[in-house]
Amino acid sequence: GLAFGEAGLVTLFTLISVHALVLLTGATVVFELAAARERANTPGQSKPHMLRTVLQAVKNGILHPVPLPIIAGLVFAQTGLVLPAVVDKPLQLLGQALGPLALLLVGVTLAFSKVGANFKPALRVALVKSLVFPLILGSLGMALGFGGPALAVLVVTASLPIGANVFLFAQRYDVAEAEVTASIAVSTVMALVTLPVVMFLATRWIA
Repeated sequence: GLAFGEAGLVTLFTLISVHALVLLTGATVVFELAAARERANTPGQSKPHMLRTVLQAVKNGILHPVPLPIIAGLVFAQTGLVLPAVVDKPLQLLGQALGPLALLLVGVTLAFSKVGANFKPALRVALVKSLVFPLILGSLGMALGFGGPALAVLVVTASLPIGANVFLFAQRYDVAEAEVTASIAVSTVMALVTLPVVMFLATRWIA
């Protein structure tokens, strides 16, 4: 966002809010439905009605530690109220610590995982995330008539390494933790080369 000025920051914050509200909530609902289906297929477990399963998944998707704080923050922002400093300051400190703590958790898992065993699939995922995804996004954006700093911010953001939210989902639902951890590590190292290249191309051809 800083590379494209104040307008770029507005685009970036809007993207983060919409992404968190729509994609993370949607992903949570999908995972909850899959978890409910697995529980229903477990021997000895009764199969609940489909509507009840969907409603429970939607409820769990909203009351979830990933999207719930974001939804609450967006709702609170619309009220125009301001948190007292005695409440706001500790929350800011906690917010600043959560990102590094999530990455630390990824590092701890990485220490107990064998990246070599998952290197090839991790490399494929990292290539798609770092290069293919921003290429498709930029091409579609220009084909639809979009351009300027806003599209450049979207393309550069798309080329960022795989985020810690993916790991949080993998850990919460106990799915592909080793593969996700390896993919985060590979994409982070790859971003040292790919991110400056994508930023240069986006600045030159889009912005």
